[in-house]
Amino acid sequence: QVQLVESGGGVVQAGGSLRLSCAASGRPFSNYATGWYRTAPGKEREFVAGINQSGSDVYYADSVKGRFTISRDNAKNTVYLQMNTLKPEDTAVYYCAADAQWPIAGGGGYGMDYWGEGTLVTVSS
Repeated sequence: QVQLVESGGGVVQAGGSLRLSCAASGRPFSNYATGWYRTAPGKEREFVAGINQSGSDVYYADSVKGRFTISRDNAKNTVYLQMNTLKPEDTAVYYCAADAQWPIAGGGGYGMDYWGEGTLVTVSS
């Protein structure tokens, strides 16, 4: 089992920045690829960013490319999502998920092995 706990959400004005963290415990975190997903009000859950086990390969949804950066520190069992130039449409609950397979699931992330509880990001205009 892997337990994931997200933190770092909050309220920010449009154009601002936030950094989300996902702290893992349980099995060795370096064995798992990790992704960030989000659920906006009234919308389906969608893929945001993914990173492989070593951190050497990443990919992003087109909607966040150039604004968000995913990274990981396996020594700290933590994955980060740096979010810059935030827009009101980025408002969502952001979830961290882990899976032993790479690449990870796109779309809604169905099939990912482990999920956190989520952290709310609200971007005001």
